[in-house]
Amino acid sequence: MAHVHDELLERDIEAYLGRHENKSMLRFITCGSVDDGKSTLIGRLLYDSHLIFEDQLVALESDSRKVGTQGDAIDFALLVDGLVAEREQGITIDVAYRFFSTERRKFIVADTPGHEQYTRNMVTGASTADLAVILIDARKGVLTQTRRHSYLVSLLGIREVVVAVNKMDLVDWSEETFRSIETDYATFAAELGIDNVTCIPLSALLGDNITRPSVEMDWYSGPTLLETLETVEVADDVINGPFRMPVQWVNRPDHTFRGFSGQIVGGRIQPGDPVRVLPSGQTSTVSRIVTADGDLEEAVAGQSVTIALDDEIDISRGDVIASGDAPPAVADQFECQLVWMSDDELLPGRPYLLKIGTRTVTATVTRPKYSINVNTLEHTAAAALELNEIGACNISLDRAIPFDPYSENREMGGFILIDRFTNATVGAGMLNFALRRADNIHWQSLAVDKASRSKLNMQRPVMVWFTGLSGAGKSTVANLVERRLHGLGLRTYLLDGDNVRHGLNRDLGFTDADRVENIRRVAEVGALMVDAGLIVLSSFISPFRAERLMARELLDDGEFIEVFVDSGLDAAEERDPKGLYAKARRGELVNFTGIDSPYEPPENPEIHLDTSGAVTPEDSALKVVDYLRSVGVFD
Repeated sequence: MAHVHDELLERDIEAYLGRHENKSMLRFITCGSVDDGKSTLIGRLLYDSHLIFEDQLVALESDSRKVGTQGDAIDFALLVDGLVAEREQGITIDVAYRFFSTERRKFIVADTPGHEQYTRNMVTGASTADLAVILIDARKGVLTQTRRHSYLVSLLGIREVVVAVNKMDLVDWSEETFRSIETDYATFAAELGIDNVTCIPLSALLGDNITRPSVEMDWYSGPTLLETLETVEVADDVINGPFRMPVQWVNRPDHTFRGFSGQIVGGRIQPGDPVRVLPSGQTSTVSRIVTADGDLEEAVAGQSVTIALDDEIDISRGDVIASGDAPPAVADQFECQLVWMSDDELLPGRPYLLKIGTRTVTATVTRPKYSINVNTLEHTAAAALELNEIGACNISLDRAIPFDPYSENREMGGFILIDRFTNATVGAGMLNFALRRADNIHWQSLAVDKASRSKLNMQRPVMVWFTGLSGAGKSTVANLVERRLHGLGLRTYLLDGDNVRHGLNRDLGFTDADRVENIRRVAEVGALMVDAGLIVLSSFISPFRAERLMARELLDDGEFIEVFVDSGLDAAEERDPKGLYAKARRGELVNFTGIDSPYEPPENPEIHLDTSGAVTPEDSALKVVDYLRSVGVFD
């Protein structure tokens, strides 16, 4: 490798290691249209910089003969395209990361895919990058995908862009071609607010202007690609901004020490500095900055440290220790940009987990204000977001969090959304600003509370949630349960799926998104009725576990009782009291649960009613009533 023959390495290994340890780090991505030469560019960069081990070179030469695209010559793209599918197709699918180092700087490069269907992969690679190398085929000029990648780069806050006009050897090294592309891109970049753009004509295959100036393009007097990467100044806005450190761990090895560990994501801190802890708002002063190598007099963004404070205040994982005179805002409702990364579409109103920094909260996303056509930058109406789509949405959290806008601090404003059942990451987002309406909404203290109403009614309020396929007998059993409870002098109300669609939910259809909103509204209404001291019976197909869990979480422990009315699909379809299954089988009804829309049965319901056999609805209703009595809903 490049450093093997360094004289300092032979004379003083510690000095050599110290010199390279203190070099700056640049994270950058390569992106561009399919076959623009991204992987070849990185491979050539590593090869010409002598940054390939001998065994890697032997393997590269062997792979080039087997699956390469350059005949007997080395196919440099194979250094990066590690997936078998990529090598077979000659394209990049996943994000490939490579670490390398020169005498002047250390680098982490992410080779990101060019296909539109892999937008989520590019977003992943760009999320931590300081610079983007956008490749343009000199024969094709600025394409739709060039615009798409540039938009994503600007969206993700990358401020330094290198436009690598590749394959200049295929246009006879034409300066006119290069200048035309340079002008076209500069015009488009100005629309996106990208100010720092460097255009370099090159040939990744032949190595021109990669690490050495091109003999063929003596009309170009600018820097080579490697020189640009080694010398570009990355903005220190985060380091120069206000202090921020999300707490990852409360460090208490014994009774004599209590510190708060985490990575600093903004600003700098010294002992004696005043700090504010969010979201609680408590204040204190830094007494020590502790590391494994001893205490520090100052720590800056990027360092992982343990901070000790003068005062014993309550701080937990997920809290943010911030500058005392410039703390972040705290809110629970935001506008955001959201990149959807799941094969299953975004369902507005469904609860997801939101992870921001070291804090995880529950979040619901509203119907998108619009989706963004990343090819044309046009805003279009959208009811949901599909895989790889980007939209502007409002998002509500179950508690307030400290934040900075993503444009000011990526770590304090960037988040991911996680499916609560599969734990899969389904989206990535950027907080723009807190919604003002959140500041105008406060809980009103009421003199008469749920306990008072419950005592007056002489019953314990609960929500009994009947779920099951259409035709399973939910409404029949729920109606019989209410008759028995009413006969016992109890105060009840039955919310029925068909009935609420005549009024409260008459605007909703039967798509997955509409079903989610249907249950969200009913759950909120039911929770209000429970607060009023009633026994609420809710009879809804409610096909998704996520929404039934959401309804449960609106109530206190023990107030949600799930009843699985289980007939099985065959029995429900044979019964078919409304003729709906027959219509669905004929294609006259779409999105019908059990036929062309899924039903997710409860995993641990409080009551399981098997209505497929000889058990009568009356017997099922009696079982529910007996259960309510046994858990103290009434005497």
